[in-house]
Amino acid sequence: MDLGTILGVGAGVGFIIMSVLTSGGNLGAYISIPSLAMVVGGSFCALMVANPMSRALGFMKFINIALRVPVLEYERIISSLVNFSEKARREGLLVLEDDLEEVEDEFLRKGIQLVVDGTDPDIIRSVLYTDLNQLQERHSVGIKLFDDWGKFAPAFGMVGTLAGLIAMLANLEDSSSIGPNMSLALITTMYGTILANLVLIPVKSKLEDRDRDEALLKEIMIEGILSIQSGDNPRILEEKLLSFLPPTRRDAVRQESASE
Repeated sequence: MDLGTILGVGAGVGFIIMSVLTSGGNLGAYISIPSLAMVVGGSFCALMVANPMSRALGFMKFINIALRVPVLEYERIISSLVNFSEKARREGLLVLEDDLEEVEDEFLRKGIQLVVDGTDPDIIRSVLYTDLNQLQERHSVGIKLFDDWGKFAPAFGMVGTLAGLIAMLANLEDSSSIGPNMSLALITTMYGTILANLVLIPVKSKLEDRDRDEALLKEIMIEGILSIQSGDNPRILEEKLLSFLPPTRRDAVRQESASE
């Protein structure tokens, strides 16, 4: 579970409430069911217009992805690829087939199998990058969904503002209605802005992070697989793959290799 996302949203709401209370405001004045319905309901309906209904109704799937911390073991994958390279140089590429059942990652297993089958390097590159591109295309669906929603929410906040102003202008002779109508107008804008900037846009950014992290792991695998097929020296392969990682994470792989 990604505590940063949960704590961020919770603390954000808490700071807003604290600001209202410390400024002498009445918290009840900031609660409006019609305004909430206008922003959440209206923006979600627009989301269903802009996207297939099944995708819009399945938005919780993408929230779960944002809330779940992926286990991407870059160091372990690099160590495995180096081990494959050492074994291939000692005993030949065909011997790698004996270890395929132990490879948990389907993408890596597929790449090694293509190498064992003697597939042309250009074809391997094309097949693996096609898989990677399709993976990112699937990720882009959720990113687009929350990007759309993040744009619609403030817009429906403005719709609520306009509705409140119209109601106020239509009843100018009734001075007692001016305050409530103006309050409705401003609260709706506030709801739309908070929903977009505290939840929807951050979730979109989190999904983009998940996409970049997984794509990086797949690129490491592709580079390692192609290097194994070309017969690169295992130490050169290791340094090549370590260049994908920040310097602070490279030592762990080097130490593991040195201990073997």
